[in-house]
Amino acid sequence: MKKTFVILASALLAFASCEEWEPVFTGTYDDVYMYEPQELEVTATIAELKDLYAKHGVLKIEDDDMVISGKIISDDHSGNIYRELYIQDETGVISVKLGLTSLYCDYKLGQTVYVKCSGLTIGQYNGMPQLGVEDPTGEYETSYLDNRYLIDAHVIRGAWGDPVPPLGITEEELQAALTEGYTNKLWGQLVTIKDLQYGAKGSYSSDKFKRIFILLYVDPYKDKKASTNRVFCSSETYGVTTWAMSKNKFLEYLDAGCFDRCGTSDKGMDDVFDELTGYTVKESIRANASAVTTSHYFHMPQGLPVQIRTSGYAKFADTEIDPAILGDPNAQDGALISATGIITVYNGAAQLALVDENSVKIQK
Repeated sequence: MKKTFVILASALLAFASCEEWEPVFTGTYDDVYMYEPQELEVTATIAELKDLYAKHGVLKIEDDDMVISGKIISDDHSGNIYRELYIQDETGVISVKLGLTSLYCDYKLGQTVYVKCSGLTIGQYNGMPQLGVEDPTGEYETSYLDNRYLIDAHVIRGAWGDPVPPLGITEEELQAALTEGYTNKLWGQLVTIKDLQYGAKGSYSSDKFKRIFILLYVDPYKDKKASTNRVFCSSETYGVTTWAMSKNKFLEYLDAGCFDRCGTSDKGMDDVFDELTGYTVKESIRANASAVTTSHYFHMPQGLPVQIRTSGYAKFADTEIDPAILGDPNAQDGALISATGIITVYNGAAQLALVDENSVKIQK
């Protein structure tokens, strides 16, 4: 009997030790920064890679020897760049869809990386060049390399280097890039744009300056492309004074009635019954609330519009925009600013993703 008790006690002790082992790890993890920089033979430029798409459309790379390289010009520390890495060589920039967050821990600004392209897919999203894997759903041209094994098989870290300084661009250069489209080397670069002023002229015959664009989904579990499941807010400020909106900030704006006039109906969202959910549109949007990505319209001196687009999940999403920048909601009189970020193209329009909340400066 005593022997049985000793065996049972030992088993219980072993079981307790096993239960404790994983959550109370006392060992030492490998230092993520301690790695042996590698140097691979580069066989293609980023421009040559993009030319393949320009000639053939969506293409899975089958050349076993194709290797590109570039310096990292983006990081995701603020949350405004999400699950992708922008790398630049002398011919241009490509977005590599790595599919993980906190990439800045492993991939540093100015560091050289090499990408083994064989097996990857070159494509675009509304005009923006992207390198990823084939999307099994067929909904997008590329998808994410969404696990560490796959990433490490294709993306090889090289030597550290100095960060690439932002490129100052003119209105003429940005217009030329919009005209040329996909293959222009400007897209994806870290840039500084000066002389931006809040607001952009509206569409059609209106002289009113548009201020903001957001897209609200009535039911995110339904078809997001269905016109009955989307509410557009694209005109005035709607009382929005932050760069974007966390979920809580969005609910604050929503409950204050800021978006009641959004959409195409003459009625407010409170008055429109949504057949998808059985509630009013506003009730449905509130029940499914999440962080809201926001685009604020600005324009350059000759009128070229630039959208400063900020993720609702960015750390500075709820940061108030300086009132001097916003100016009078009914007039074009905000202060001139300079803004630094990653310049992208979306459906023929220029978009800027800020590095962080310090990326916007009022010009003196």
